[in-house]
Amino acid sequence: MPKKPSKSPAGKGPRTPASKPAGVAAKRPTEAVKAAVKAAPDLSQERLVRALETIAAHLAAQGNPAIEPESFERADAYVWHPNGRLSAVPRVSRVELFLLKGVDRMRDILMENTERFAAGLPANNALLWGARGMGKSSLVKAAHASINADRKPADRLKLIEIHREDIETLPMLMEKLRDASFRFIVFIDDLSFDGNDASYKSLKAVLEGGIEGRPENVILYATSNRRHLLARDMIENERSTAINPGEAVEEKVSLSDRFGLWLGFHRCSQDEYLAMVRGYCSHFGIKIDDEALEREALEWSTTRGSRSGRVAWQFVQELAGRLGVKLTAT
Repeated sequence: MPKKPSKSPAGKGPRTPASKPAGVAAKRPTEAVKAAVKAAPDLSQERLVRALETIAAHLAAQGNPAIEPESFERADAYVWHPNGRLSAVPRVSRVELFLLKGVDRMRDILMENTERFAAGLPANNALLWGARGMGKSSLVKAAHASINADRKPADRLKLIEIHREDIETLPMLMEKLRDASFRFIVFIDDLSFDGNDASYKSLKAVLEGGIEGRPENVILYATSNRRHLLARDMIENERSTAINPGEAVEEKVSLSDRFGLWLGFHRCSQDEYLAMVRGYCSHFGIKIDDEALEREALEWSTTRGSRSGRVAWQFVQELAGRLGVKLTAT
């Protein structure tokens, strides 16, 4: 039986290899198109290369020390950043040591400890804990300034603040400070741990637990509202959910045990609060009748619901602004 001729598209002859459907031809670029693609820059590839170069530069910056030991001569205080950078603080926000009232015993203990450390003698890490606004962080900064007041530039203590959320980078900071010629107070303000936060383990290792331990030229001062750095409900939760409740609690509570000094700060009395206010007014030259000063200061503390050094300072700022007095020492 003869074969039927293949059907051709309307108006065209029999299909030959040279005549292909338009769709097939479109899928196979011509030599000219191929040459144009090769000649044109590959934009997506260029973007990728640029992105990789940026990432590489960022990683290189993290891997290299951002500040050399000899450059610590530039300032007495620095802030640590988790990318390995130390930024100098030209002027520390602080108050004079003698203006801190109601904390005489804690002041004397911390000053003695800091003086021993500055002299190269053994000294303890310190945890300043207790009521808010009672001068814990102010005492650390004031002690640092007081120790440096009569020291030569080469013998000055350096204060380095590390933020609570950057605790995990503390070993990196210790490595940077270990071989420096200066002595350092590493300061952690408002230290506490919540939930399943495990970054406290980095701090434990630096305090006493690691193989290298704390460098001899570094001491740690931390402030917290909590004596054990953990909320009470966290401790109770550890007891209720752990297989061995005692061990689970000890794991976290042992952190505060690694501070050799525990300095407790408690709410001040009315007399201590008024002494703070009068001390500030005398220091800054704010002139007001003592009876009116006492009445307004007590009213201010009543509206705030507490008496503390912070409340006293806030009242003095309000009073100075109202009387047109600038807060510069007289």
